[in-house]
Amino acid sequence: MRALVTGGAGFIGSHLAETLLGEGHEVVVLDDLSTGRVENLQAVLGHAGLSLVEGSVTDEALVEKLCGGADLVYHLAAAVGVRLILERPVETIATNIVGAEVVLRAAARDGTPVVLASSSEVYGKNDRVPLSEEDDRILGPTTKSRWSYACAKAIDEFLGLAYHREHGLPVVILRLFNTVGPRQTGRYGMVLPRFVRQALEGQPITVYGDGQQTRSFTDVDDAVRMMIALSKSPAAAGQVFNVGTPHEVTIAEVARRVQALTGSDSPIRHVPYEEAYQPGFEDLRRRVPDVSKAERLIGFRPRIALDETLERVIRFLRETGRS
Repeated sequence: MRALVTGGAGFIGSHLAETLLGEGHEVVVLDDLSTGRVENLQAVLGHAGLSLVEGSVTDEALVEKLCGGADLVYHLAAAVGVRLILERPVETIATNIVGAEVVLRAAARDGTPVVLASSSEVYGKNDRVPLSEEDDRILGPTTKSRWSYACAKAIDEFLGLAYHREHGLPVVILRLFNTVGPRQTGRYGMVLPRFVRQALEGQPITVYGDGQQTRSFTDVDDAVRMMIALSKSPAAAGQVFNVGTPHEVTIAEVARRVQALTGSDSPIRHVPYEEAYQPGFEDLRRRVPDVSKAERLIGFRPRIALDETLERVIRFLRETGRS
């Protein structure tokens, strides 16, 4: 199989590319390297089955050419991270919506299956536990740019499902819940690498708000295995799946675990959301996925514990100094 991975030099994309190559597939990575890094693919750069193309997912001619030679497309290219969304809203909205439309239109020419990466952000402020794929989306006002990403990814989902219904394009939509692991950057607000970097550098570990908000952190290897398994299931076409773990933890507890695992003397400091982001910033108190739908179809459930993931991230940052 020849797979096209958009955003394949990014955090999740690079892990996906490595796994696909390890399974004996050919992989074409398309990345504009705005947030992705060639270094993320260091382990496979010399692999005969890998082709790295630097370019934008919004380049229609380029995407059409690459889709034409692919048996499957994993569309991961996107602008992500709360800070990036707040700082560059025009870029994030355009990249996420236009990029998805370009990929879907190109794939539809030959009926090439598409795995469309979405996000738990589409649920917005719905704090039902656990969240299932059919639960309502509850969003804040358009004056709060924090919700633009949720809307953009929801439009991507609508587009993907429309291409499936109208053109018969095999599209699988995956809502990723707080995927974490080595190579993730803290530059745009990703909490786990930010905590680890602060602890290793002896800086205060900054917890936004009271720290009692909860998340469910999924190891990138578990997420990638779920993505590949769902992409191989014909029954998954035209459906939406949560990809994550049901294990819930407070952000304050994550900070304490990072502190303990690094052996750091860094104090834990609470920072108001208004200071960390912008006045009126809205966060979610809880976000936990129901992953039973994917489990029923592919018989897989995430199994890597958070402490194991933390140890891998700590080791990666100590060895590379990258964050």
